[in-house]
Amino acid sequence: MKQLNTLYKFELDKEQKASQALQAAEFDYQQNKDRFKNVSDYRLEYMRRLNQRSLEGIDSATYSHFHAFIAKLDNAAQQVKIAVHQAKALVETRKKQWLEQRRKIQAVELLRDKKLAALQLTANKQEQKMFDEIATQQFLRRQR
Repeated sequence: MKQLNTLYKFELDKEQKASQALQAAEFDYQQNKDRFKNVSDYRLEYMRRLNQRSLEGIDSATYSHFHAFIAKLDNAAQQVKIAVHQAKALVETRKKQWLEQRRKIQAVELLRDKKLAALQLTANKQEQKMFDEIATQQFLRRQR
């Protein structure tokens, strides 16, 4: 039983670490999604400014600067989109690892429960044997 308890504690510790790794991956994934939204929103706002300035009249140099900056925003959005996909894949991996660790813990818990039940059964049998012995001795004493 002591070995099962040691194994249980070991597996619980591994599950805690897997849970923390999953939480960190989810946090990173959410930050990357937020970053992607921010870059996309900023690009949209910049496009609106370009449109507004175009309606008011804009020289070619300013127009080129706007387009160059929008291209940089597009590149940044693409990089962040890659980071989002990588972070999502990491979340899935960490989730699988955590679930696998949960299954290990459940298996150890099942083994512990079976061992406890077997120990309890043995104790109950010993107790019953002791009561039977006492009853037999009392019966024999009364017979005399």
